[in-house]
Amino acid sequence: MLLKVNTERRNQFIDITARVADIVADLGVISGLCHIFCPHTTAGITINENADPNVKTDILRTLNRLIPNDPAYRHMEGNSDAHVKSSLVGASEVVAIDNGRLELGTWQAIYFCEFDGPRTRKVWVTILPGE
Repeated sequence: MLLKVNTERRNQFIDITARVADIVADLGVISGLCHIFCPHTTAGITINENADPNVKTDILRTLNRLIPNDPAYRHMEGNSDAHVKSSLVGASEVVAIDNGRLELGTWQAIYFCEFDGPRTRKVWVTILPGE
C-alpha cells in the first residue's frame, strides 16, 4: 500500500503510526510483519518515542549539529546533509503484527523523517501475513 506524506519543511519528523495501523486493520491481518519503506534518498523512517515531543526536537537538533548544511559539500543540489541524515536514519523499519495490531512499545511511534522538504513523499507499506 502506498501512503503519501506532505511535508512542510526540512528536518521534520511526521508521525505516521495511525496511518500504518489503519492499513493493517483495513487488510484484516491478524499476525505477521509490517514493512515500512521510504523510497527517497533525502528522507527516512524511524521508530522512536511519541510521548514527549522534545525527543523529536533533540534528535533533529543532534543530527543538524553533527551534519550541518555545509556549503563545502560537493553535491551540486545543496542537500548533501539530507542525504547523509537519510543514510544514518535508514529507509525502512519492520514491525510485528499480533492480534491485528502493530506491536510497538508503549511510547513508540513510526516517523517519516523529512530532511529536504517541503515535498510530497511516498511511503510503501507491505504486509507479510503470518500463519
